[in-house]
Amino acid sequence: MPYRLRIDRLREAAAAAGDKTGTEIAQRTGLSQPQVSRLLGGKSKPLVETLIILKRVYGGRMDDFIEETAA
Repeated sequence: MPYRLRIDRLREAAAAAGDKTGTEIAQRTGLSQPQVSRLLGGKSKPLVETLIILKRVYGGRMDDFIEETAA
């Protein structure tokens, strides 16, 4: 199943936790700043491991952060 990150959902969840910048998201999640920047810029598709981290840190379900795309 092709998918992409729901950047809007990530930003909403991060903001609810007080994280308004990519740097703050990186610090809270332990992901690298360049990785977060690529994700927020839509230049990278998150790995399952990354989705698990986002779920653990910001709550919700992994599929809250992704949406299916056309093949």
